[in-house]
Amino acid sequence: MKKNALILALAAVMLTATTLVAHPHFQKTTTAKLSEDVEVSISFFTVPANMAHVAEIGDGEFVSPGLPKFETMSDITAGEVSVAAGTYTVGIIKNGEDDWTMVLSPGELSFGESPDMSKLIELDSMFTQGNDPTGHLVVDIFPGKGKFEGKAVILIGFGTMWVHGLVQ
Repeated sequence: MKKNALILALAAVMLTATTLVAHPHFQKTTTAKLSEDVEVSISFFTVPANMAHVAEIGDGEFVSPGLPKFETMSDITAGEVSVAAGTYTVGIIKNGEDDWTMVLSPGELSFGESPDMSKLIELDSMFTQGNDPTGHLVVDIFPGKGKFEGKAVILIGFGTMWVHGLVQ
């Protein structure tokens, strides 16, 4: 009897600890029709925001939290750059403390893989800092604001950081 009670108590403690520690992670995909002829999608794997890791990123370094995959079914013009139909890994490059640029790397990168920096497509980008941190990575195709008003952007939110990359 005591052995069964001990096993039940131990199971209850383990279940509670697992529930408190576990972070759900999801594969998410968003599709947007930018015009009659242009459909794009973005998919990514949610990861917790880790601002200590962000603080360690050096200037000029490429990072791709959640390895967002951007797909366009047709050629698009994103501001001043042309993006051929295909699949790209979305990343950001730190230029300075409050200066980040969103880029597209042709193809799909794997975790830990580095892109060919000479093949990156630099998107017209805008960095903003928020007050309320997001607990997990946020990636979406969203209506732009400010200098991107009336255009579509890829939006990456991580902690208190938001990087907008023009895709229309």
